[in-house]
Amino acid sequence: FEKIWRNVAMNAPFFLVERMDDGRILLHYYSDRKGLYQIVPGIIEAVAKDFFDSEVTMTILNQSEEDERTGKKEHVVFHLVQNEKVTKRKAQPRLKGSNEEIQAEKEDKEETMKRMKARYASLQLCPRKRSPWEIVRSIVMLGQGLTDIHTTQKDWIEEQAFCNAFTFHIVFDQGLLVKQTGVNIQKFVPGLQTAGIHLDEYFTIVHPEVIFNIQSLKKFINSQFVLKTRREMLPEIHQNQSMLKLRGQMMWMEPLNCMIYLCSPKLRSLQELEKRDLILLNQQRLAEIELSNQRERKKEELRILSRNLEIEKQKSEKLLYAMLPHVANQLKEGKRVEAGEFKVCTILFSDVVTFTNICAACEPIQIVNMLNAMYSRFDCLTNIHNVYKVETVGDAYMVVGGVPVPTDTHAERVANFALSMRIAAREVTNPITRQSIQVCVFKHIRNIVLKDKGIFEIAERGEIEVKGKGLMRTYFLLKNLQKSDEQIMGLVDGETCGQYNKSTAVISIPCALCSV
Repeated sequence: FEKIWRNVAMNAPFFLVERMDDGRILLHYYSDRKGLYQIVPGIIEAVAKDFFDSEVTMTILNQSEEDERTGKKEHVVFHLVQNEKVTKRKAQPRLKGSNEEIQAEKEDKEETMKRMKARYASLQLCPRKRSPWEIVRSIVMLGQGLTDIHTTQKDWIEEQAFCNAFTFHIVFDQGLLVKQTGVNIQKFVPGLQTAGIHLDEYFTIVHPEVIFNIQSLKKFINSQFVLKTRREMLPEIHQNQSMLKLRGQMMWMEPLNCMIYLCSPKLRSLQELEKRDLILLNQQRLAEIELSNQRERKKEELRILSRNLEIEKQKSEKLLYAMLPHVANQLKEGKRVEAGEFKVCTILFSDVVTFTNICAACEPIQIVNMLNAMYSRFDCLTNIHNVYKVETVGDAYMVVGGVPVPTDTHAERVANFALSMRIAAREVTNPITRQSIQVCVFKHIRNIVLKDKGIFEIAERGEIEVKGKGLMRTYFLLKNLQKSDEQIMGLVDGETCGQYNKSTAVISIPCALCSV
């Protein structure tokens, strides 16, 4: 019936059956063509008689017009009454008491057996081609008598398994909010997987032509629903293709307060089926390739980050060992480093003479280059003489001997380092005058032991005021009596030891010793 109406470009009428609380059955008829409701009682009565061997009568209770999506529709409400069928029997004398009831029951069974024999006798042994009307009638009659449905309390299928088994289904709530979809719908309409998506954002109702809300869906729940995807909501790869149409049945799930739409693709030809399957397969393949490429890109990024992290870690460890070699391992292991005390050590610090005047007459970059050239040579000498560089502040350079590794020769090491500083400073000149700069080097030792050992040549300077110490007796350190300048600079047979490179500039540096 619906197919005939669609072939002549008409909108088919809709029927809705409603069972009232008092047992009445109401049939709602909707149509946008007025006046055709009069043929409905005859059609329903004929179907009841032919399919269900039953007699019904229909009366009109109400007739009105309602606004729907396609305009005004005629709405007619019929009251359907099923008449009791009286079995005709031959007149027989009625029996009294229980014997009469037994006889009536016996006659009913015989009548039933006769009808069944007559029905089976009409069946042919060889299969024959049945008419479409007979096929429809056999389908309708197939489920009669199977009214007992047994359910269990336990859910025997998981959500993921349900989505894989029913690849085309949609579950949504009263606000049309999508809760669950089948895997094939997710492939073709990936936007439905986004949280907070409503069904009417991606689909329109083709049939029945009703407003897309839960009330209309419930009203026509017995009808077959056809939904079509919105072109503007699909990925660009599918926008030039024919829109996907889904055809299926709505079912209201009262415990979940949700509607499930069990459907399948509505296709017009085998070519369209093949084409759509290829599209879904190609989309799945492209998605897998893209996912694989993303994994490879992430792995490459992680390899690069790991390599850069290792380089930075090595830099940090190198700097840590250069600044705090005695506690570097403890810090790497996350241990707490306790403050140490060194009772015997030698401290040296130096300043550039008239450094303030030089800074006033030079560009900042010239000062930086001068200090960098001088401190680079001093840093190299700390490794040669095994002294520890404490800090550099402006033109001040400070080292200590006997720290962090205690040693009895700390004074000798610092004295040799002071002499090597004097030699290395000859390579540094004033950036303005191009003349040699002067560097004041001071050593603070516990007692004068250098002269007694006969290693160094020193000369008494006299008492001077030392900041933080008061009046102190001081000495000039002149030279090492046992080592040449090349040996003090770490040069062996004229070759450089370590990273130090000797230069040809000449400068004189006064050196002072302080005695406590």
